[in-house]
Amino acid sequence: MKNFIFCLLFIGINLNAQSNLPNVPLTNLEGKKVSSTADFSEKDQLYVFSFWATWCTPCISELDEINDLMPQWKKEVDFKMVAVSIDDSRTQKRVKPLINGKGWEFDILLDSNQDFKRALSIVNVPYTIVVKNNKIVHVQNGYVPGNEVELLEKLKSLK
Repeated sequence: MKNFIFCLLFIGINLNAQSNLPNVPLTNLEGKKVSSTADFSEKDQLYVFSFWATWCTPCISELDEINDLMPQWKKEVDFKMVAVSIDDSRTQKRVKPLINGKGWEFDILLDSNQDFKRALSIVNVPYTIVVKNNKIVHVQNGYVPGNEVELLEKLKSLK
């Protein structure tokens, strides 16, 4: 029983720690520093952060699907999409060519030291969070075709 209570306490602390978007410096593709909170804190604006990597096929599939659906989604919900690459120094050189080939229409940020990923206790990608007023209001871990429908429904419920 004692272990069970400790486990619940740990889960409660962990969930509470993740309710706010952590303030972590990132960089954009031009090398400019961006703040995870200051640059994404417009009042009542929905932000979708999708954590991905060039070597992650499900990540790329999810981002392709979202990119294709964004024009339609934007008619229903006002949100800003941000794809956060967790590629490290060995694979980061693949990010720009991949994005140029895909033609993704959203912001791309680099978390090359994976500080943002660690601050959110993310273990695996793809990992998507929805943020409103610097609060994490939805988490989606992993990707299977159709998850984008669930994401859109969640965005509509939060507007």
